[in-house]
Amino acid sequence: MTAYDVARRLPSVPELRDHCRALATLDAVLSPDWESRYYSFDSTWGEAQEMASMRDGQGDEYSVVITAAGAYIRGFAHESTMSPYRSERDGAPWPGVLDEVPPVFRPQVEEPAFSDEDGIPAVTVCLWLESTDDQWRHGTIEFPAGTRDPDGAEGLFELLADRSPEAYRRWAEDYYEVSVDLSAVRHVYALRPLTAEVVAALNDELDLADLAGDLAGIGYPQVD
Repeated sequence: MTAYDVARRLPSVPELRDHCRALATLDAVLSPDWESRYYSFDSTWGEAQEMASMRDGQGDEYSVVITAAGAYIRGFAHESTMSPYRSERDGAPWPGVLDEVPPVFRPQVEEPAFSDEDGIPAVTVCLWLESTDDQWRHGTIEFPAGTRDPDGAEGLFELLADRSPEAYRRWAEDYYEVSVDLSAVRHVYALRPLTAEVVAALNDELDLADLAGDLAGIGYPQVD
């Protein structure tokens, strides 16, 4: 799978936003220590901007920036043959990955948080959807031959391409090495307000009150 395949599987921006909030909420329950979380969501990341993010702790990551203009996705797979850190790339992104990003998303392309200390964009995958678009877009890319996941898109966007509760449970049970209650995952995926029972079904060492700050930061619906 490449950026081309992911683009065909992504939903609308509102649906993607809700899905990313659900992923972040589930991880907040399963991993109370923020530093150890895989998925996060910041509803106040910038002025009129929200950001969903993934980091696997080993160098792979993605960011989804949601603005009034649409959404911009940047992914970085550190072992990808398309990495700008490959000696033959000399710090340059793979041809086509960023070349066609529209001006409205240039601030995200140039965002210091998405580059290293030398200003090199940490990117192997880039997708975007303007508010006037009817489908996700990407650059025109000639992918390196002989690699199953040349830009890292398959590994990076596994749970954005397959948004089923079952897919999350499979992933979480493997990653966190715990049993994950499917009905609780479905509850969160539906963005229904959390209850003590749902939290306990996912993590019986955590209280609902412990999540207040996380839920507010994520923008997850809560009972008034």
